[in-house]
Amino acid sequence: MNRRSEAICESRVASRESRVVKRTLQVIEVGPRDGLQNEDAILDTATKVELINRVVAAGTSRVEVASFVHPDRVPQMADAEAVLSALGPSPDGVSYIGLVLNRRGLDRALATGVDEINFVVGASEGFNRANAGVSPEETMRDIAAMLPEAKDAGRRTSVTVSVAFGCPYDGEVSPEDVVALSGWATASGADEIALGDTIGVAVPAQVESLIAAVRGVARGPSLRCHFHDTRNTAAANAVAAYGSGVAVLDASVGGAGGCPFAPNATGNVATEDLLYLFERMGVTTGIDHEATIATGRWLGTQLGKRLPAAVAKAGWWPEEVQSPES
Repeated sequence: MNRRSEAICESRVASRESRVVKRTLQVIEVGPRDGLQNEDAILDTATKVELINRVVAAGTSRVEVASFVHPDRVPQMADAEAVLSALGPSPDGVSYIGLVLNRRGLDRALATGVDEINFVVGASEGFNRANAGVSPEETMRDIAAMLPEAKDAGRRTSVTVSVAFGCPYDGEVSPEDVVALSGWATASGADEIALGDTIGVAVPAQVESLIAAVRGVARGPSLRCHFHDTRNTAAANAVAAYGSGVAVLDASVGGAGGCPFAPNATGNVATEDLLYLFERMGVTTGIDHEATIATGRWLGTQLGKRLPAAVAKAGWWPEEVQSPES
């Protein structure tokens, strides 16, 4: 190979490496909310605050810290206000997210220092009635009225369309219904729309297709995805979503939790596993994987169980090579 050819090859390699370095993924940590809400153990406020502080210290910039729901329905989240009070204002560059299901929840959230409000609507009739007691249309009508109030209060807003890929009660979910709800959220001023695989039934082709369809109506809001690993498809779905242009994904440290209103929804995709997957792909997350693995193991001890994160069991690779003793 002559010098000119070598120079061209080196230039191409440098160009590829430059593109890889610039590829980024934002991982939203949902463990303190979605991770804890389906666990049998109810952690005290101080332990929840420590969990949040640990993931922030690891480099996480957006954390779902609480849900403002009725304590009788989700007792694990009964201390939402106490958690926000103990946390105080979010550090620079960090945003605390609170989940809201209705007007009462919004009023509670706005009385705290939470930075973002995440509204939720089920894509199916059966799930939304089990979750909120009304039809998806009724919930979306309420969300449309609440979105401007949240924005006027200076809060960033998102709308999660849950069971977007399949429902535990109604079975297959029509993509047209997901698109319609996403369009409604867009028209109402949502800053972000999240597509939730609440029970872990999605496959990559379905993820790609639904993202493409939603993009047709959600041209303003950013998109994110929320995957569960119930059927071991979360990692494949995450790659499919990223390949479709979605650069924001939810994950739960340790793989804790699930949805209390979705039977057999055994867990969120583990933050550690997503970090390994994408970092090995050359995608920057800005999150310290060693600290995250340690936090997942610590959380397991607080919950009295070994959490399902695969990387926490198998370890990172390649591991740091230890020099032999002389």
